Amino acid sequence: MQIQINTDHNIEAHEALITQVSNLVENTLSRLDEHITRVEVHLSDENGSKNHPNDKRCIIEARLKGRQPVAVTNEASDLIDAVEGAAEKLVRMLESTLGKLQEHNNHSKNTESHSL
Repeated sequence: MQIQINTDHNIEAHEALITQVSNLVENTLSRLDEHITRVEVHLSDENGSKNHPNDKRCIIEARLKGRQPVAVTNEASDLIDAVEGAAEKLVRMLESTLGKLQEHNNHSKNTESHSL
């Protein structure tokens, strides 16, 4: 799984932040690794130097093998909290999507075997 981190002009993309975010996303999505080809993480601070609650935003877009990309957004007062929340949302979304695909594939296989 390839992970790319993007930041807006209000967030300094220093190596420690990139490593922390990459590790967090990789660990959270690890059980779905075989289905994901690429993950893009977009970090932004909506209010710049002004401190406001829930002004840190994380958008995570995942590309599944053979599927359209999916994306989630989470906002928090802390950047890492925003990333954690978005990663957890993404896991739930992907598990739901992959579960529906599996269910559809199983249904299709059962229908084919009955028609033979």
